[in-house]
Amino acid sequence: MADYQVNLVRNDREQWLKQYYFLRVAFSVAWVVAAFAIAPSSPAIAGALLVLYPAWDAAANFLDALRSGGLHQNRTQALNVLASLATTIAVIVALQTNMNRVLGIFGAWAILSGLLQLGTAIRRWKSFGAQWAMVLSGAQSALAGGFFIFQATTPAVPSIANVAGYVAVGALYFLVSALWLTVSDWRRGAAM
Repeated sequence: MADYQVNLVRNDREQWLKQYYFLRVAFSVAWVVAAFAIAPSSPAIAGALLVLYPAWDAAANFLDALRSGGLHQNRTQALNVLASLATTIAVIVALQTNMNRVLGIFGAWAILSGLLQLGTAIRRWKSFGAQWAMVLSGAQSALAGGFFIFQATTPAVPSIANVAGYVAVGALYFLVSALWLTVSDWRRGAAM
């Protein structure tokens, strides 16, 4: 009976992860489309999108942690929530000065959140499939953050497009994970 309950909890969490990853993809795609289609003609919309992305990440990590056993069991995600909230506030402040500072803040956040995502994926690796893509995503995020910080120190003025490419690549990793979990479900169903 205990094994049955453990499998039910595991299956429920895996189904949640699949839905969560698809949700992350949908939000990121919508954000990237808005960043390229609307933001170039409106600095106010570009600013709102730059504030919205880390705020969304905080909310998404919070929700995932709650659905995955709570913040106490998911410390890397709890830290990611705090980092994303701090980044949201820092971006609001930096938008009052210049885009180079905004990009530098995104860089620092990408490094920290990438490493925390990497930690979450490694912790989940034993229990769930598709975590290899999340490991790659976390590592790539940390590398991109370093590149953002470098770009922020150059005289060139960055735009939302600098961040949009990063968001698009992140969406691809979430899509790979969601599809991997979906295919794994189908294979298990076919094997039964």
